[in-house]
Amino acid sequence: MKKLMLIACFVIGGLTSAQAQQTSPVWPGCEDAEDVKACFNQKLSQHVRENYEYPQTEDGDYIRGKVKISFTITDEGKAVVNSVEGAEPKVNAAAKAMIQKIPDMKPGTLQGEPDDRDFTVPFNF
Repeated sequence: MKKLMLIACFVIGGLTSAQAQQTSPVWPGCEDAEDVKACFNQKLSQHVRENYEYPQTEDGDYIRGKVKISFTITDEGKAVVNSVEGAEPKVNAAAKAMIQKIPDMKPGTLQGEPDDRDFTVPFNF
């Protein structure tokens, strides 16, 4: 019985330690946040409000549209746009420019090493 208990402890301990230790990127100002992911989302929303510039037509009307942006926070903490999908080219360009203004941050980690993190976010502008 003792041998069975000892083997069970090793198996359970091995399974627990085999799970990947993963952290999210840390947006500047979120270093001390209780929930880094929630703080990241809040800071991203604030960034969009403050940095998205609505494109205009030649008549001065604002162009609106929906976009889906895929970007990576690299293992160096930089935002890199992978793709922007939407029907309005000027909205796509404005959305890409806005994401490129994301500040450098502490990258996410995997097993204690810096690691790329991919995000895909829909926006209605």
